[in-house]
Formats: sequence, C-alpha cells, structure tokens
Amino acid sequence: METQKTGFAAGRTKKMTITGMLGAISVVLGFTPLGFIPIGLANVTTMHIPVIIGAIVEGPFVGAMVGLIFGISSLIKSFMTPTPISFIFMNPLVSVVPRVLIGILTYYFYTAMKKVVRNEKTVLLMSGAFGTLVNTVLVLGTAYLLYAQRIVEAMSLPEGGAFAFFMGIATTNGVPEMIVAAVVTAASVTAIKKIVKN
Repeated sequence: METQKTGFAAGRTKKMTITGMLGAISVVLGFTPLGFIPIGLANVTTMHIPVIIGAIVEGPFVGAMVGLIFGISSLIKSFMTPTPISFIFMNPLVSVVPRVLIGILTYYFYTAMKKVVRNEKTVLLMSGAFGTLVNTVLVLGTAYLLYAQRIVEAMSLPEGGAFAFFMGIATTNGVPEMIVAAVVTAASVTAIKKIVKN
C-alpha cells in the first residue's frame, strides 16, 4: 500500500512538473518573438506546440492544463498589448477554451491513430498537425461566429469580408504551422521518451 502511495505521489509530481515546464515555455513563446517564425509571408506561431507535446507525453489532463496556461497568457496579452483585433482574444471562448481542447482532442487523436498506424514517428507527425488544425479551426471559427461584423469594421473590410479574412489567415499561416508543429512534435516527443526510458 505504501509503495502504491509513493508511486502515485511520484506520478502526480511528474505531471505537475511537466505541466509547469511546458506551460512556462508557452508563456515565454507568447510574450517574446520566439513564439513566431517568419516563413515567407507567413508569421508561423509555435505557442501551441507545448500543449500538443504535453498531451502526447502525459495525457489529456496535462495537455488541458498546459492549454489553459497558454490560453490565459493569450487572454492577458490581449489586454497588455492591444491591437485593432485584440478584442477577439479578450473573450475566453476564443483565447482559452480552444487551447484547452487542443490538449484533450490531440491526446485522443494520438491514441486512436496508434491503433491503426504502426509507425510511431508517423503518428507523432500526424498528431502535431492535428493539434495545430484544432487550434486554427476552433480559434478562427469561434472568432468568426462571434465577431464577423466587428472584424469588418476594425479592419475596414468590404461588407461580408470577414470570411475571406479568416480563410486567408488559415491558409497563409495554418498550413506552415501544421508542418512546423508536426516536425517539432515528432522530434521533441521522441527525445523526451528516450530520456524517460534512460
């Protein structure tokens, strides 16, 4: 019984440590230029990648907690450094909820794919891309549903131009972000698992 308690405490401590570490990385990426990689015309974000890694390595709870930290930092940043469209991220339904769901949905996608795809690296690449897709679709989709007209006004777009605006972001940034996240996730998770084994 004592051994079980010790094992449980050690496991909980490990999860808390990884959550704190990956959450801190997300915050640093969010508040510094390190969170963005210029690729051509795109400004690719990497802030969501720690959420994906946390979900794969430690499960949906850790993924959700890292996502929560990422989302809250995004919410805070929208007030600290406002832009013409910062009002979007001042709503937790846009800035926080989708980021929590990244961790949960990515974990279940990863476990499902492991049952049908034998190559672990392929599954990791797919999971990194999937987590990014979740972030892109949920954030932009929620923003469009809630703020389409305000975006038109804030960005001086033609009437009904919000859809094209968001599709442009999804196409220009979303695809490169999926590629970057896939590669970084596969490399990072592989390295972490090797360290844990040793």
